[in-house]
Amino acid sequence: MRQDFRLPDLGEGLPEAELVQWLVAEGDSVTLNQTIAEVETAKAVVELPSPFAGTVGALHASAGDVVEVGSVLISFDVAGAEAGGEAPGPEEEASTPNLVGYGAAPRTAARPQRRARGSRPDHPQADTAVLEAAPHDAIVEQEPIEPIERPRSTPPVRKLAKDLGVDLALVEATGATGIITRADVEAYAEHVGRVSAAPPQRTPAPASLGDGRTTRIPIRGVRKHTAEAMVRSAFTAPQVTTFHTVDVTATTDLVASLRADPSLEGHRIGVMAVAAKAVCLALSRTPSLNAAWDEANAEIVEHHYVNLGIAAATDRGLVVPNVRDADGMTLVELADAIRELAGTARAGRTTSADMAGGTFTITNVGVFGVEAGTPILNPGEAGILALGAVQRRPWEHEGGIALRDVMTLSLSFDHRLVDGAEGARFLVDVAGILREPGRAMLMR
Repeated sequence: MRQDFRLPDLGEGLPEAELVQWLVAEGDSVTLNQTIAEVETAKAVVELPSPFAGTVGALHASAGDVVEVGSVLISFDVAGAEAGGEAPGPEEEASTPNLVGYGAAPRTAARPQRRARGSRPDHPQADTAVLEAAPHDAIVEQEPIEPIERPRSTPPVRKLAKDLGVDLALVEATGATGIITRADVEAYAEHVGRVSAAPPQRTPAPASLGDGRTTRIPIRGVRKHTAEAMVRSAFTAPQVTTFHTVDVTATTDLVASLRADPSLEGHRIGVMAVAAKAVCLALSRTPSLNAAWDEANAEIVEHHYVNLGIAAATDRGLVVPNVRDADGMTLVELADAIRELAGTARAGRTTSADMAGGTFTITNVGVFGVEAGTPILNPGEAGILALGAVQRRPWEHEGGIALRDVMTLSLSFDHRLVDGAEGARFLVDVAGILREPGRAMLMR
């Protein structure tokens, strides 16, 4: 019998999502919880599992379409299912669990409410699916589509293919489990040397103006969400940025020593990890930087834990996943967590849960060769620290001039929560630890 699957609320409260690609075609047999599609919300690329076992009857959207939550996305022919069922009413719908792996995390009294909202379920697969049946005559008729094998690739690889004009269906995959890699796309583009195929049907193409020297690009997904968040931040919080340049030679020496330690092989500890540890220690001494402004209740909410946001530039835009309970981690654990978050972000697999509940953010502008910046606050946070490039400079040292490793720290903070003296004290604390990492042993 025919069963419709509607795009669910993916636990983010967002009204729509863009269909990135189908991983099944009409006529394909699917199993329960098999991944059938990838959709991009304003926060992340999400894989949708099938709530049914059966045969794909109809696809109601194409790659590039923006689909509203609650709209029929795909229809299945399911053996033994009841046909023509009524759509669930509000009470029935409210009592039905969300789609497998999605939905808000349960609130607990053991942690602050903000923290519970950002927590990640341990076993998301334990949820059951939302089943919504539509009348049989409401099914949208579509022309039969020849079942085809869909190329498997990550979002950054798909973007590269789009930029190079490469049809992924024509690319031979050499990656593990048959996935198309960046090298595969580049090799194909070099071999062919031209645009190989038309874009997928119904995918909206950028609209060009005049003689083609101007292109209009739809503002969607992560880019749209980031823009809205930055505007909200800029026009809500009175932000101040202060700078401090510090000799970090002791930190770079420590990093070199740790990387050479055979017992730490596989744990790539860098200046970023040491700075993250310094931030956690400094936040414990200046709690106003680890707080939020609650306009509705006219309260300042101080967090007694640190969920440390790590800003990551990706092909899809800026994302800020956070390391949960970073204040309770060792330097090695922090380094591993930061590296894992960065890898997930580059692969386009950062989830909304990964980005929820942050309390303070670090952004490393130094990787782009930038000395300093004026970072804008992540909404809901009181501070963000930008790390500049480490540069070898003549610097005062022990009464003389010597070549030293120097870095500029840039701290932006919400002046509603943080006074200038508090911001300066925090920045000097962080700088002091980077100047003399051994100082951390004396801090509480």
